[in-house]
Amino acid sequence: MKHLCCSKFLTLLLFLTTSLLASLGDKSAIIYYAKNISYPMVGIHDYIVINPENTNTKTHGFSVYRHKIYARISVNVNELEKITQKQMQEGYENFFLDIQESAADKKELVKFIKSFHEQYPHNKLIVNGKFDIFDAVSSYINAVIFDVEMDTKSRKQKIKKAKSLGLDVIQIEYAPIMQNETTQANINEAIHAGVIPYVTNHTFDNYGISSKNAIKREVFTLIDESIHDRSVLSAHQHGAVVFEYLGYIQKLYDVNKGLPDIDGMKHYAGVVIWLSRDYESPKKLIEWVLALQKEGIKVAFASSFGLNVDGILLKQLGIDMYDGDTAISNKKTIIQRDEMIGFEIEPSLSAQSIYLNPSNSKALLTYEDTNKLRSVPSAITPWGGYAIAESFMLELNDENIWIIDPFKFFAEALRLEKLPVPDVTTQNGNRLLFTHIDGDGIMNYVESNPNRFSGDMILEEILKPYKIPHSVSIIGAEVMNEGLYPEISDKLITLTQKMYSLENVEAATHTFTHPFIWSKIKNGNLDEKYRLKVKNYNFSLHNELGGSLAYINQELVRNDKRKAKTVFWSGDCAPMEDVLEYTYKNNILNINGGYTVISNANPWLTNVSPLGLERGEYYQIYTGARNENIYTNYWFGPFWGFKKVVQTFQLTNSPRRYKPINVNYHHYSGSKTGSLNALKYIFDWALQQDVMPIFTSEYIPKVMDFYTVSMARENDSWFVEGMRDLKTLRIEEQNAGVDLDKSSSALGLKHFENHTYISLDNSVKHTIKIDKSESYNKRSYLVSSNAKAIEHTYAPKNQTISFEGHVDLKLSFYLPQACTLDVTPKSYKTLVSGNNISFEFTNTKKAVVHALCR
Repeated sequence: MKHLCCSKFLTLLLFLTTSLLASLGDKSAIIYYAKNISYPMVGIHDYIVINPENTNTKTHGFSVYRHKIYARISVNVNELEKITQKQMQEGYENFFLDIQESAADKKELVKFIKSFHEQYPHNKLIVNGKFDIFDAVSSYINAVIFDVEMDTKSRKQKIKKAKSLGLDVIQIEYAPIMQNETTQANINEAIHAGVIPYVTNHTFDNYGISSKNAIKREVFTLIDESIHDRSVLSAHQHGAVVFEYLGYIQKLYDVNKGLPDIDGMKHYAGVVIWLSRDYESPKKLIEWVLALQKEGIKVAFASSFGLNVDGILLKQLGIDMYDGDTAISNKKTIIQRDEMIGFEIEPSLSAQSIYLNPSNSKALLTYEDTNKLRSVPSAITPWGGYAIAESFMLELNDENIWIIDPFKFFAEALRLEKLPVPDVTTQNGNRLLFTHIDGDGIMNYVESNPNRFSGDMILEEILKPYKIPHSVSIIGAEVMNEGLYPEISDKLITLTQKMYSLENVEAATHTFTHPFIWSKIKNGNLDEKYRLKVKNYNFSLHNELGGSLAYINQELVRNDKRKAKTVFWSGDCAPMEDVLEYTYKNNILNINGGYTVISNANPWLTNVSPLGLERGEYYQIYTGARNENIYTNYWFGPFWGFKKVVQTFQLTNSPRRYKPINVNYHHYSGSKTGSLNALKYIFDWALQQDVMPIFTSEYIPKVMDFYTVSMARENDSWFVEGMRDLKTLRIEEQNAGVDLDKSSSALGLKHFENHTYISLDNSVKHTIKIDKSESYNKRSYLVSSNAKAIEHTYAPKNQTISFEGHVDLKLSFYLPQACTLDVTPKSYKTLVSGNNISFEFTNTKKAVVHALCR
């Protein structure tokens, strides 16, 4: 069949997206057979049909949406048993039986379907509508897929029959078959008829259109990894946090792989070109940008144009370029500036030999020199925007300082839709608090008492008195008998067992030999000079990660409910893709890395790291702040220096909350009085804040969710799916509201500075209606809690929430006069402030609150 013209397909998709008569409550489907599936693009759908040969089942996105992913199987009927068993071993639960066989195979197909259902009653099947077997298998399948290219009369009869049997019907339309208006009419007719429409191309490698469609959350970012790894590039270190705060996901792409086909770009919210050196083929780059422009994909140039600037090439972008006077006597004067300019520092107006003048654009900064020549180094243009040289960022004393407001610039240049942001920093209105200890130095002797280990001091002075959750790792080579210190190993094992026996401690590994530079792992081996040297040790990823966790769980942890499942990266904290792949394949959580060290002395946004880093299809999760090694000048002192991390916590909370409170340190902090007192100071401060204490293993999946959450919108209502561990949406408005009666999974909301945090229950998907009328104040709702909501039932004027936390409960509700609360147990004191009522419990970590409004 004729392949779909891509530009026509995009035009049709844009047209249909604004024309369908569907609602967020309608079922929808997507069929995508290409590689590198975008879960933010597919997650909202009820049926996600994929090609198992092109899909990685070990990713977080697959695990979140597995219950509604269907693996397409197109084989002979007699091969079905074998193929489905193989795919189930890979992790698939549900299948689309796309059998292209003759009518003679109907009996065998029916037989297989019945047998499959008997063996796996909770797994789901879709069948191809080509076979008229619905009567025989309607009790064993969930849906039928019909191709619009089937005979019209036969198709309509079969659809009617399938619907009469209670089956969902998915009808595939191919966009080039008819004109836009006709296709739209067909789809709307299908929706009214109770059929799930899907419009795509014949190769199923585009994200097509169905009854509801995902908001594009991914921002394609072109980088150059020829000299430096992506983890240290400015695009990642300084750009990703901006997009994440806006609710978007940065997708890095190395330009040395070649510019990608426009075909595969249509699902991106925009493109950022952030190259650290000039691209070798400037003409190709400009042609690629122009091709994106034709498809309606906006482009932002960051820091530079990424090419050897050529007036002829820039002219194609509507920018006139001419040479300026670089003489010292030629002074510049700003004659126009947008509010975006001067975000952290004023532009330097350094001597530039190139002057720019964009047409049909909104200038963000304009200066004029002594010769009356003007230049516009940053602008919003019809195709996107640019901010280069003295209008973008200033490097001063090894600090990178934003000149332009990156939040406003990228949002406006790329025309990004304002989203309710899946927020990893907050739950139930409170800022999250977690702490994790890297394993180094558990065996260090205490300076004030050489008879004790530093780990002893951490146990007695931190873990026991501060009864919040602590995540504690060890380095196997420092503790185990076959490690570096066999003469004291028994004592260290006993010490570690004491730590892990505490109710408020979970175990983790800091690896076995503490690799110093992860990129030096070659062919599965790491030379001794890049790790701790242990006699008779054979390096392997299993021994470092899975094996060390197994030892911890078998020999050190006695609590089956809190088995170790997390690795805290060691050394440079820069695992490569193969290492991350090992952790995902073995269900190991990971954290460490990033460089969040913002302080009063250096209060720049570039000192706040992103949430994590993607390599291949896997994410490394970063910490919320750096550890004491950085704050103590790499342990040269002052040893009380870690106190300054409180400044980091304050500056990552206001004016924008970028991070939870994450107290990350090493066992060796217990060896010195100054460092131990610093820890006490930090924890004392943290516990005075409005926080929800959690284990580190509870935080990591929230970040993983962020990268796969899928969203759709209908007017003021938002459909959000994939919030398995994430439980908060943030709106960047001071007094935003929610229609709680039409948002049944919303527990409540909390206003903090210029933000509104919407608290969600344990549902994986949510429909939230934004309401600016403040009607939400007519009924009671949760304002904040330091514990999770483990159960939630809602009916009009009636709500029950069950809470369970790690510390004594503190609950706060908004309570209008027409409402009452019944709280159990009764071991609490009550605090009232206006319409807010708070309950502070004693020796209680579980409670149930029932709200009733007249």
